[in-house]
Amino acid sequence: MSYDSAGAWVKRFHLAARSAMEAALRPYDLGSTQWYVLWHLVHEGPMAQRHLLDLLQVEKPTLSGVVSALVRKGLVEQSTAPEDQRQKLLSITTTGRALWDTLPDPIALMRAIAFEGTPEEDLATVVRVLRTGTERLNNVLKVGKKS
Repeated sequence: MSYDSAGAWVKRFHLAARSAMEAALRPYDLGSTQWYVLWHLVHEGPMAQRHLLDLLQVEKPTLSGVVSALVRKGLVEQSTAPEDQRQKLLSITTTGRALWDTLPDPIALMRAIAFEGTPEEDLATVVRVLRTGTERLNNVLKVGKKS
């Protein structure tokens, strides 16, 4: 692997961005996955916990731990679905919404720092290239799982 390849830089950026996000959320006692759970509940409303597995691309035990922490903090409420008692429904609490309204947007902060002065068309190219590559890799992985 070349250390100056696109893949190497994607990995370096991911690690730097994750560290920046964790630093921005640390004063609020939140981790990045917790923030993403709150983001989805604020922007999409109550949802089945299992729906977050695909959205966040995390394993079930990881999500269970994240949700348990958010419930313990009083930021998220977990209930059972009326149509299927085995399914867990998540919703943001009043306390969670109040916290959300005070949180900085770590994505906007990272974008401002990392890409200040970068032309929008350059950013659009990066997004297009990474989206295409990600979709192609995911499609190959899906085909491999069916075999």
